[in-house]
Amino acid sequence: MFLDILIAMLWSISPFGEAKLGIPYALLNDINIYLAFVLCFSANVLVFPIMIFFLDVVNRYFMKWNSYKKAAIFVGRRAKAGAGKNVKKYGFWGLMIFVLIPLPGTGVYAGSIAGYLFGLDRKKAFLANTIGIFFSCVIVWGTTVLAMGGFN
Repeated sequence: MFLDILIAMLWSISPFGEAKLGIPYALLNDINIYLAFVLCFSANVLVFPIMIFFLDVVNRYFMKWNSYKKAAIFVGRRAKAGAGKNVKKYGFWGLMIFVLIPLPGTGVYAGSIAGYLFGLDRKKAFLANTIGIFFSCVIVWGTTVLAMGGFN
């Protein structure tokens, strides 16, 4: 059980699934439905400070290399294109709604990058990402629980 919890939390931190994959993994491996929600949500929230550290410190250091710079520009353009109109026009609310949508490419990774690129206040960006993650987790969690046969 501990290993399943750890794997679910790692999926929730991973850019390849975030909590959209961590929650279903946890529930399909018989982890308590409430524990799965809390742990996967918490793990997904940890991504924001990690990303901000990466963007502030690591990103600036690696921008010296052309191959990294090209990849960073590509990722930045994708995040800006996905969230750009909403974040630019609606700020906090646009970022929150962007992160809230439980689809690939709309999670906290893209939300953190978009907030960073558009110069949103860090506290507001963190709050928008956290609220968006919460509602995204609720949608994924509720859908998964209902698909598995409902609440016991």
